Amino acid sequence: MMSARGTRETMPPALDAAATAAVTRPRTAPDRALLTSLAPLLEAWLPGRRWFAGKDRAITGLEPVSATELLPPGGSTPGLVHLLIRVRQPGPVTDCYQLLIGTHPALPPRLSDALIGTPEDGPLHGQAVYDALQDPRLCSVLLERLRLPGRLGPLAFSRAPGAAIDARLPARILQAEQSNSSVVYGDALILKVFRRVYAGVNPDLELPLALARAGNTNVPPPVAWFETAALTGEDGSDGGPATLGVLQPFLAGSTDGWQLALDSIAAGRDFALEARSLGRATAEVHTALAAALPVTVLRRVQMEHLTALMAERVESTAVAVPGLAPYRAALAAAYEELADLTRAGRSWPAQRIHGDLHLGQALRTSGGWSLIDFEGEPARPLAERRRPQPPARDVAGMLRSFDYASRTGGPDTGWTLDEQAAWAARQCAAYCAGYAEAAGADPRDDAALLRAYETDKAVYEVLYEARHRPDWLDVPMAAVRRLAAPAAAPPTPRD
Repeated sequence: MMSARGTRETMPPALDAAATAAVTRPRTAPDRALLTSLAPLLEAWLPGRRWFAGKDRAITGLEPVSATELLPPGGSTPGLVHLLIRVRQPGPVTDCYQLLIGTHPALPPRLSDALIGTPEDGPLHGQAVYDALQDPRLCSVLLERLRLPGRLGPLAFSRAPGAAIDARLPARILQAEQSNSSVVYGDALILKVFRRVYAGVNPDLELPLALARAGNTNVPPPVAWFETAALTGEDGSDGGPATLGVLQPFLAGSTDGWQLALDSIAAGRDFALEARSLGRATAEVHTALAAALPVTVLRRVQMEHLTALMAERVESTAVAVPGLAPYRAALAAAYEELADLTRAGRSWPAQRIHGDLHLGQALRTSGGWSLIDFEGEPARPLAERRRPQPPARDVAGMLRSFDYASRTGGPDTGWTLDEQAAWAARQCAAYCAGYAEAAGADPRDDAALLRAYETDKAVYEVLYEARHRPDWLDVPMAAVRRLAAPAAAPPTPRD
C-alpha cells in the first residue's frame, strides 16, 4: 500500500452525470439472458485471474445470483454492470464470485489488457466487455455510489457516521492483485473489492469497525462499504448479507513491513527495533479485540477438534504435495503434544484475531505500525475465519513471515542458511518481546501452542506455494524440515 503515483483520470461530464443518475434510478439487468451470453467468455477468462480459486479444476457451468446495472450503457460512454455468479466445478463446493463488468462500443487501446471479449448475442451483443476495475472512470462510479448510502437493486451501500467522501478523487488501480482487487482514490482512500464472496459479514469489515468503536488507532477505520441484501444459497435458502467491498483511509507514504525487512537484510542490519514495535502493536490490537468482541475458552473437546483438523491438513497436503509425505508423522507430533496437554486439563483463551498476519499486512507510517487486511486466509471457510482463536495463531504467522523474509532476501546478500536462520530468530525474539511488553504475557511461554500453530502455518504455505508459486516451495519446506526434526527447538529463542 505504498503511495505510488500513476496516471489519473477524472470522469468526463457526460459520464459523471450518468453516474449520478444511476444512483437514483436502479435498474436490474435480465440475469439469465445476460449470463448466458457472457458464459463462454467468462469460462475462458476466469481461470487466468490471480484471484480465481479454481484454477486446477474445469468450469462446468455458471449460474447467475444477481445482475445490476450501476451505469447503463449509452452512446459513446461505457456502461457498468455488477454481477454475482456461482461457478460450478467438480467438488462439493460451488464458489460465488463478484464481477464488475464494463461495456463499451469500442474499447480504448489503454484498456486492451482488461478485455474479456465481445458477446455474440444477448443484451450486450456487439459491445466490448471488460474488467471494469481496470478502468479508472468506472471505478469513480463506485466511489460516487459509496458517497451516497442507500440501496440499488440487491446491493446496499453504507457509510460510516460522519465520514466524508470526495467523489472527485481520481482513481488509480493497484496492479499487485492477490485474492481481491483494490483501487486507490487520490492519496486519501482505498477500496478493496472482494472477488470470492461468502454469505456473512467479512472480517475485513467486522473487525476494523469493532476496533474503531473501541478507539484503537492501529487499524484504519472503514469509511464506507457495500454488500448484497442477501446471498441466496444453492438450495434457494437465504444465506444473509454478504460483504462485497470496504473503503478505508489510504496510508499514503507508508511502507509495508515486508519491504522494510528486505531493506534491512539488504543493508546487512537487524530489524529488531521495528520488530519489537510491531509486536507491541499486534498485542494492542489483540487486547482491543478481546475487549470489543466476545471471548471464549477452548477446552478439551474444542482443542481435540482443532488438533484433529491440523492433522487432517497435513494428510491432505501430503497427497497434493508428495514432498511433504515423509514428514507427516513428525509434524503430527506437534499437534499430539498439544492434544496431550488438553487431556491433562489445559485450556486456552480464544478471541477474534487477524487470522492471516504477516509482514505484508503491517504498514509503517510516521505514527507507527498499522495492521491491515483482516479478511483472514481466503482459502478457509468464512465461518472458520470468524471463529474465536488463540492469539498465538497470529503470532505464529508473523514468525513465519520473518523466516520468509530471511530466505527471500538472504541469498542476495550472500548469507549462508545458518546466517539467514539467525537473522530470522533475532527478529522473532524481538517481536515476541514487544508483544509481551504490551500484552503482559509472552507467547513463547506456551511453546507447545506456538509450535503447533507455526507448524500448521508452514503446512498451509506448502500447499499455497505448490499451487501458486512453485519456485518458492523450498521456503516452507525448510521450515517443515526444521519443525519435523527430533526435539525441534522452540519456534523463537529468548533475547
